[in-house]
Amino acid sequence: MVNRHTALKIRKTHRYLGLFLGIQFLFWTISGLYFSWTNIDDIHGDHFKNLDYQPQAFNNLISPSTLNIANGVNTIELRDINNTPYYWVNNEQLYNALDGTKKNFISKEEALYIAKNYMKSGLEVESIEQINEVGKHHEYRERLLPAYVISYKSDEVLKAYVSVKDGKFQTVRHRSWRWFDFLWMTHTMDYEGRDNFNTTVLRAFSLLGLITVLSGFLLWYTSSPSIRKLLKRKL
Repeated sequence: MVNRHTALKIRKTHRYLGLFLGIQFLFWTISGLYFSWTNIDDIHGDHFKNLDYQPQAFNNLISPSTLNIANGVNTIELRDINNTPYYWVNNEQLYNALDGTKKNFISKEEALYIAKNYMKSGLEVESIEQINEVGKHHEYRERLLPAYVISYKSDEVLKAYVSVKDGKFQTVRHRSWRWFDFLWMTHTMDYEGRDNFNTTVLRAFSLLGLITVLSGFLLWYTSSPSIRKLLKRKL
Protein backbone atom coordinates (compact mmCIF):
# COMPACT_ATOMS: atom_id res chain seq x y z
CA MET A 1 0.00 0.00 0.00
CA VAL A 2 1.37 3.45 -0.87
CA ASN A 3 2.10 5.90 1.91
CA ARG A 4 0.07 9.01 2.63
CA HIS A 5 2.54 11.36 0.92
CA THR A 6 2.41 9.40 -2.34
CA ALA A 7 -1.37 9.17 -2.17
CA LEU A 8 -1.62 12.95 -1.80
CA LYS A 9 0.63 13.41 -4.85
CA ILE A 10 -1.57 11.11 -6.93
CA ARG A 11 -4.68 12.96 -5.77
CA LYS A 12 -3.16 16.36 -6.58
CA THR A 13 -1.97 15.17 -10.02
CA HIS A 14 -5.41 13.80 -10.84
CA ARG A 15 -7.14 16.99 -9.69
CA TYR A 16 -4.96 19.39 -11.70
CA LEU A 17 -5.06 17.20 -14.79
CA GLY A 18 -8.84 17.19 -14.50
CA LEU A 19 -8.94 20.98 -14.26
CA PHE A 20 -6.57 21.39 -17.20
CA LEU A 21 -8.36 18.92 -19.45
CA GLY A 22 -11.91 19.56 -18.26
CA ILE A 23 -12.87 22.13 -20.88
CA GLN A 24 -11.59 19.97 -23.73
CA PHE A 25 -13.34 16.92 -22.28
CA LEU A 26 -16.52 19.01 -22.27
CA PHE A 27 -16.02 19.93 -25.94
CA TRP A 28 -15.41 16.28 -26.84
CA THR A 29 -18.58 15.26 -25.04
CA ILE A 30 -20.76 18.01 -26.52
CA SER A 31 -19.46 17.46 -30.05
CA GLY A 32 -19.83 13.69 -29.70
CA LEU A 33 -23.43 14.11 -28.59
CA TYR A 34 -24.15 16.44 -31.51
CA PHE A 35 -22.59 14.05 -34.03
CA SER A 36 -24.54 11.07 -32.69
CA TRP A 37 -27.88 12.90 -32.54
CA THR A 38 -27.77 14.47 -36.01
CA ASN A 39 -28.48 12.93 -39.39
CA ILE A 40 -25.34 13.17 -41.51
CA ASP A 41 -27.43 13.45 -44.69
CA ASP A 42 -29.11 16.55 -43.25
CA ILE A 43 -25.69 17.96 -42.36
CA HIS A 44 -24.66 17.44 -45.98
CA GLY A 45 -27.73 19.44 -46.99
CA ASP A 46 -29.48 16.62 -48.85
CA HIS A 47 -32.89 18.02 -47.84
CA PHE A 48 -32.04 21.13 -49.88
CA LYS A 49 -30.84 19.24 -52.95
CA ASN A 50 -32.68 17.88 -55.94
CA LEU A 51 -31.59 14.29 -55.43
CA ASP A 52 -33.67 13.13 -58.40
CA TYR A 53 -31.78 15.30 -60.88
CA GLN A 54 -30.48 13.44 -63.92
CA PRO A 55 -28.23 15.27 -66.41
CA GLN A 56 -29.82 15.60 -69.80
CA ALA A 57 -28.55 13.64 -72.79
CA PHE A 58 -26.96 15.42 -75.75
CA ASN A 59 -26.62 14.40 -79.39
CA ASN A 60 -24.15 15.29 -82.15
CA LEU A 61 -21.19 15.72 -79.79
CA ILE A 62 -17.77 15.99 -81.38
CA SER A 63 -15.13 13.38 -80.60
CA PRO A 64 -12.72 14.45 -77.82
CA SER A 65 -9.88 13.31 -80.06
CA THR A 66 -10.60 16.25 -82.39
CA LEU A 67 -9.85 18.78 -79.66
CA ASN A 68 -6.52 20.55 -79.97
CA ILE A 69 -4.92 19.22 -76.78
CA ALA A 70 -1.13 18.98 -76.91
CA ASN A 71 -0.65 16.18 -74.38
CA GLY A 72 -3.81 14.24 -75.20
CA VAL A 73 -6.84 13.50 -73.08
CA ASN A 74 -6.33 11.89 -69.67
CA THR A 75 -9.69 12.61 -68.07
CA ILE A 76 -12.95 13.93 -69.43
CA GLU A 77 -16.36 14.80 -67.98
CA LEU A 78 -19.47 16.13 -69.64
CA ARG A 79 -21.02 19.30 -68.20
CA ASP A 80 -24.46 20.77 -68.90
CA ILE A 81 -23.99 24.52 -68.79
CA ASN A 82 -27.15 26.43 -69.64
CA ASN A 83 -28.41 23.64 -71.94
CA THR A 84 -25.11 23.51 -73.79
CA PRO A 85 -22.78 20.49 -73.47
CA TYR A 86 -19.17 21.06 -72.48
CA TYR A 87 -16.23 18.72 -71.99
CA TRP A 88 -14.14 19.29 -68.86
CA VAL A 89 -10.79 17.90 -70.03
CA ASN A 90 -7.78 16.90 -67.90
CA ASN A 91 -9.23 18.80 -64.93
CA GLU A 92 -8.08 22.08 -66.45
CA GLN A 93 -10.17 23.30 -69.40
CA LEU A 94 -13.75 23.47 -70.67
CA TYR A 95 -14.46 22.80 -74.35
CA ASN A 96 -17.77 23.20 -76.15
CA ALA A 97 -18.78 19.62 -76.98
CA LEU A 98 -20.52 20.76 -80.18
CA ASP A 99 -17.84 22.87 -81.87
CA GLY A 100 -14.70 22.46 -79.72
CA THR A 101 -14.29 26.10 -78.67
CA LYS A 102 -12.66 26.82 -75.32
CA LYS A 103 -14.59 28.26 -72.40
CA ASN A 104 -12.45 29.86 -69.71
CA PHE A 105 -15.16 30.57 -67.15
CA ILE A 106 -18.90 30.47 -66.60
CA SER A 107 -21.12 33.49 -66.06
CA LYS A 108 -23.37 34.22 -63.08
CA GLU A 109 -26.42 33.33 -65.17
CA GLU A 110 -24.89 29.97 -66.04
CA ALA A 111 -24.03 29.34 -62.38
CA LEU A 112 -27.66 30.02 -61.45
CA TYR A 113 -28.79 27.52 -64.10
CA ILE A 114 -26.44 24.86 -62.69
CA ALA A 115 -27.51 25.52 -59.10
CA LYS A 116 -31.18 25.36 -60.11
CA ASN A 117 -30.65 21.85 -61.46
CA TYR A 118 -29.03 20.59 -58.26
CA MET A 119 -31.14 22.44 -55.68
CA LYS A 120 -34.76 21.79 -54.77
CA SER A 121 -37.39 23.80 -56.56
CA GLY A 122 -39.08 26.64 -54.71
CA LEU A 123 -35.90 28.11 -53.25
CA GLU A 124 -35.62 31.85 -53.80
CA VAL A 125 -32.22 33.28 -54.69
CA GLU A 126 -31.24 36.27 -52.60
CA SER A 127 -27.84 37.10 -54.14
CA ILE A 128 -24.91 35.71 -56.10
CA GLU A 129 -21.29 36.79 -55.88
CA GLN A 130 -17.88 35.53 -56.90
CA ILE A 131 -15.21 34.61 -54.35
CA ASN A 132 -11.59 34.29 -55.40
CA GLU A 133 -9.91 33.22 -52.18
CA VAL A 134 -10.93 31.84 -48.79
CA GLY A 135 -9.27 31.34 -45.41
CA LYS A 136 -8.51 28.05 -43.68
CA HIS A 137 -11.73 28.28 -41.66
CA HIS A 138 -14.02 29.21 -44.53
CA GLU A 139 -16.94 26.86 -45.23
CA TYR A 140 -15.75 26.49 -48.85
CA ARG A 141 -12.14 25.67 -48.00
CA GLU A 142 -10.08 23.19 -50.03
CA ARG A 143 -12.31 23.40 -53.10
CA LEU A 144 -11.85 24.80 -56.59
CA LEU A 145 -11.57 28.59 -56.79
CA PRO A 146 -12.79 31.01 -57.96
CA ALA A 147 -16.41 30.12 -57.28
CA TYR A 148 -19.85 31.64 -57.26
CA VAL A 149 -21.65 31.63 -53.93
CA ILE A 150 -25.42 31.67 -54.34
CA SER A 151 -27.35 32.77 -51.25
CA TYR A 152 -31.00 31.79 -50.75
CA LYS A 153 -33.71 33.34 -48.64
CA SER A 154 -33.83 30.88 -45.79
CA ASP A 155 -33.71 30.77 -42.01
CA GLU A 156 -30.83 28.31 -42.42
CA VAL A 157 -28.64 30.93 -44.19
CA LEU A 158 -28.48 28.54 -47.13
CA LYS A 159 -25.68 28.87 -49.69
CA ALA A 160 -24.70 26.87 -52.78
CA TYR A 161 -21.29 26.95 -54.46
CA VAL A 162 -20.50 26.53 -58.16
CA SER A 163 -16.93 26.70 -59.43
CA VAL A 164 -16.23 29.35 -62.05
CA LYS A 165 -13.61 27.47 -64.05
CA ASP A 166 -15.31 24.12 -64.62
CA GLY A 167 -18.99 24.91 -64.03
CA LYS A 168 -19.40 22.14 -61.47
CA PHE A 169 -21.88 22.26 -58.62
CA GLN A 170 -19.62 21.97 -55.61
CA THR A 171 -21.52 21.92 -52.33
CA VAL A 172 -24.27 23.27 -50.08
CA ARG A 173 -23.74 25.00 -46.75
CA HIS A 174 -26.31 25.88 -44.08
CA ARG A 175 -26.57 26.65 -40.36
CA SER A 176 -26.58 23.04 -39.12
CA TRP A 177 -23.51 22.24 -41.21
CA ARG A 178 -21.70 25.25 -39.75
CA TRP A 179 -22.45 24.07 -36.20
CA PHE A 180 -21.18 20.64 -37.18
CA ASP A 181 -18.03 22.19 -38.66
CA PHE A 182 -17.33 24.24 -35.53
CA LEU A 183 -17.83 21.26 -33.22
CA TRP A 184 -15.70 19.13 -35.55
CA MET A 185 -12.89 21.64 -35.04
CA THR A 186 -13.22 21.35 -31.25
CA HIS A 187 -13.32 17.56 -31.56
CA THR A 188 -10.19 17.26 -33.73
CA MET A 189 -8.52 20.21 -32.00
CA ASP A 190 -7.31 21.45 -35.37
CA TYR A 191 -7.77 25.12 -34.58
CA GLU A 192 -5.70 26.11 -37.61
CA GLY A 193 -7.57 24.40 -40.43
CA ARG A 194 -10.31 22.25 -38.80
CA ASP A 195 -9.82 19.09 -40.88
CA ASN A 196 -6.55 17.58 -39.64
CA PHE A 197 -7.18 14.64 -37.32
CA ASN A 198 -3.49 14.12 -36.53
CA THR A 199 -2.56 17.34 -34.78
CA THR A 200 0.11 17.40 -32.08
CA VAL A 201 -2.35 19.11 -29.71
CA LEU A 202 -4.91 16.31 -30.13
CA ARG A 203 -2.28 13.65 -29.54
CA ALA A 204 -0.99 15.43 -26.43
CA PHE A 205 -4.47 15.91 -24.95
CA SER A 206 -5.40 12.31 -25.73
CA LEU A 207 -2.30 11.10 -23.90
CA LEU A 208 -2.97 13.40 -20.96
CA GLY A 209 -6.56 12.20 -20.92
CA LEU A 210 -5.36 8.62 -20.64
CA ILE A 211 -3.04 9.60 -17.80
CA THR A 212 -5.95 11.32 -16.04
CA VAL A 213 -8.13 8.22 -16.27
CA LEU A 214 -5.30 5.96 -15.06
CA SER A 215 -4.52 8.30 -12.19
CA GLY A 216 -8.19 8.14 -11.22
CA PHE A 217 -8.05 4.34 -11.08
CA LEU A 218 -4.84 4.54 -9.08
CA LEU A 219 -6.40 7.08 -6.72
CA TRP A 220 -9.36 4.76 -6.17
CA TYR A 221 -6.99 1.87 -5.50
CA THR A 222 -4.94 3.79 -2.94
CA SER A 223 -7.91 5.29 -1.11
CA SER A 224 -10.49 2.50 -1.20
CA PRO A 225 -11.34 1.09 2.27
CA SER A 226 -12.25 -2.23 0.65
CA ILE A 227 -8.84 -2.51 -0.99
CA ARG A 228 -7.15 -1.64 2.31
CA LYS A 229 -9.08 -4.35 4.16
CA LEU A 230 -8.25 -6.89 1.46
CA LEU A 231 -4.55 -6.06 1.61
CA LYS A 232 -4.56 -6.30 5.41
CA ARG A 233 -6.10 -9.76 5.24
CA LYS A 234 -3.41 -10.92 2.85
CA LEU A 235 -0.73 -9.60 5.19
